[in-house]
Amino acid sequence: MNAAEIINRFTLHPADTAERRQAHEDVRSGCLELALMLHAELPAGAEKQAAMFRLEEVMFWADAALARQPKETL
Repeated sequence: MNAAEIINRFTLHPADTAERRQAHEDVRSGCLELALMLHAELPAGAEKQAAMFRLEEVMFWADAALARQPKETL
């Protein structure tokens, strides 16, 4: 996996309000920052792949948590 693939995995999921868009962006940018750090620091191997997969899963669930909120909460 290279940096471009990491960036692609951790970007874009539009939302319907400015607040939701910002919340999604905050989640993605935080996860992206961590993903790039892990990519730079961890040796290649199954453990690195697992960590990256789990971080991507964190981002998806966090985005889902934001997206599933009733419109009036964000």
